[in-house]
Amino acid sequence: MPHKLRKVRKKRGSRTHGYGQVGQHRKGTKGKAGLHKHRWTYVIKYEPDYFEKRGFTSQKAISRKTNVINVGELDELAHKLTAEKKLERKQKKTFLDLDKLGYDKLLGMGKITKPMLVKVVAHSEAAAKKIEEAGGQILQEKG
Repeated sequence: MPHKLRKVRKKRGSRTHGYGQVGQHRKGTKGKAGLHKHRWTYVIKYEPDYFEKRGFTSQKAISRKTNVINVGELDELAHKLTAEKKLERKQKKTFLDLDKLGYDKLLGMGKITKPMLVKVVAHSEAAAKKIEEAGGQILQEKG
């Protein structure tokens, strides 16, 4: 009569190791053993959050992105706002509130041709220099 080898010798990773449904063979456990195998229905019913994700969230993922605009884009932005009749004028100069428009920082790339009053939370030195050379001024907000 051939000897029946224990079925645990092979079928690694199989939930039932050849015994059909889980209830047809040994399934005893100690503690939390078998929760990903034969006690899976218990997990689904009574502890559905047991295998939830853990760990930490990287600071990069939650940090706020800075929305920037360059000095060279201000003329075009002013022209667009003029067409939409949303442009304000103060002291006979074009007034742009970049914070209301959704921008956090003004950078100095490009050229500006018209004198403007620009209200912004943060700006670079190059941007301030170019705006002042064109006859404008930066109104710094506390941010």
